[in-house]
Amino acid sequence: MMSDEFLDRLILIKSLNFKNMALLSKNRLSKFMLGRLEDLPAGTDRIKDRVIYALGNIAIMSTKRDLDAAWNDTKKKAVKQYPDRFILDGRNALHWNDGSVIVLDKKITAANFKKLNELADAEGVNVNKMVTKLIGFYKKGKK
Repeated sequence: MMSDEFLDRLILIKSLNFKNMALLSKNRLSKFMLGRLEDLPAGTDRIKDRVIYALGNIAIMSTKRDLDAAWNDTKKKAVKQYPDRFILDGRNALHWNDGSVIVLDKKITAANFKKLNELADAEGVNVNKMVTKLIGFYKKGKK
């Protein structure tokens, strides 16, 4: 037979909402994820899903917010620690560094951006059409 004290504790534990509590800190989750990420064979698809599945009960008991925050940290750590294995694309998605993903250069200086807008205004077209024209002229001049 269960004691009244035990039943009171059981009721208290069940009344607490553990879904809003973090089981592990974001940093700790990130370390576990990085460990699982190291163990994955190269070329594995759906990397995030596989890593979270490999965490097992830890992932089940953690909130989605905590898992997503830890995953964002894990991606950055993986690219820094293993640049030969992993790469982040322009949308901040983790990929295997096997040459299949080309990271686009989206940086343009403010001065060049201003010049490009002025040139587009002078020609009476939008910037996208101006860039298309410039690329076409470049290709013709290169031949």
